[in-house]
Amino acid sequence: MRKHLANGAYGVVDYVSYPMGMLLVAPIVMRHLGGSGYGLWMITTAIISAGGIIASGFGDANIQRVAQLRGVGDKRAMALTVRSILGINIVLGCMLAIAVWSAAPFAARHIAVSSTASVNECLVCLRIASVLILVRAVESVGTSTQRAFEHYRSSVQISSGVQLFTLMSAALLGLHVASLLMATGAFLVLGACLQLRQVRKSLGGASLHPAFDPEETRRLLGGGVFLWLQAIGGVAFNQFDRILLGISLGAVAVAPYALCIQLAHPIFGVCASGLNFLFPYLSARAGNVPTDELRRMIFKAFLCNALLVGGGAILLLLFGQQLLRMWVGDVVARGAERLLPPIVIGSALAGLSVTGIYAMQALGRFRTTALINLGGRTLMFFLMIYLLRHAGVQGLAISRIYYGGIALLVYLPLLSSFKAAEQSELQLEGMPLVLSLHGGPKL
Repeated sequence: MRKHLANGAYGVVDYVSYPMGMLLVAPIVMRHLGGSGYGLWMITTAIISAGGIIASGFGDANIQRVAQLRGVGDKRAMALTVRSILGINIVLGCMLAIAVWSAAPFAARHIAVSSTASVNECLVCLRIASVLILVRAVESVGTSTQRAFEHYRSSVQISSGVQLFTLMSAALLGLHVASLLMATGAFLVLGACLQLRQVRKSLGGASLHPAFDPEETRRLLGGGVFLWLQAIGGVAFNQFDRILLGISLGAVAVAPYALCIQLAHPIFGVCASGLNFLFPYLSARAGNVPTDELRRMIFKAFLCNALLVGGGAILLLLFGQQLLRMWVGDVVARGAERLLPPIVIGSALAGLSVTGIYAMQALGRFRTTALINLGGRTLMFFLMIYLLRHAGVQGLAISRIYYGGIALLVYLPLLSSFKAAEQSELQLEGMPLVLSLHGGPKL
């Protein structure tokens, strides 16, 4: 139990370290770079983040497969899986890096028009960002594999250290955006090397040269493609509501809505990061323990999930308005007064789905999980448009409740899986009795 609590704590640290660091260094970087330079830095870091997420979209498939093989002690297959996911991520990272590199001249001209940065500076920064997408793709192999081994401490120490030094360099070297990105790249490369070094230790010194083992690559691509689609959908949908609101009602309406989301999102984010250890833990035991025992594990995890979500939601519903006043002042807080409750409820409902998502992925039900996730986002897309037209920004906030409710549908196929597994176990238990009644098997 102590190990799981520690893994959960490290997961939360990994989630909060970068946003908290950004809050501390943002004023310093803004003073060094000015508004235009800061905006360019935000654009390039968003490109690195989004590209890295898409390029490493098969990471959860790697966690599930390595944890499963760890459960049966097959180190040779684990090494082949890691080498295969490294090959997949390098291919995806190269494709995205080439796409961003090629689009950089066009994007740089448009970015430079709305800022004081030169076209050449924007071009250099965008092309540095394109290369760092590939570095992030490689780094994610080390991170996901260490999580499959439930080695959260070393993984988070490396990633948090990289983020800390990156932000420190931003505060100290914040003269040019290109210099910040070069420093970021140096730390990312160091972090990727350290992550892969830890993976190699876990695999007993096995080679980590990229490869495409036919069997392991097929397994990773077969289920992982749905996770990859989820990653793309997440990148596409996460900002869509704010874009839609800005186009429909103007930039002024976006501020209170966006602030409410920033305040409420940690309800889901802390649960997802704090309970992430469940994914490799359940993956290593699925198929190796009786269904009743697995169900008890998931039920206990759901109770912890509900306590985390309930506590966070109640605190925000009671004190969220006061927090907004202290954070951004009375004017914006008044605009957010009616928006915060539905957004908090929507985040809480989505947060309750975390245990179900990890359990379904641990059982290899990637397709079903992806269909529920993407289906919920698609329905939210149409609901947002409809409710925005008929109820304004309040309707947009209400649409998040529907999305949270749809996310809970993940428990239906999970319960169905348990029922089917129990029936199968009962049939297997009954076979010896049937054979004995008929005089044993006929030869």
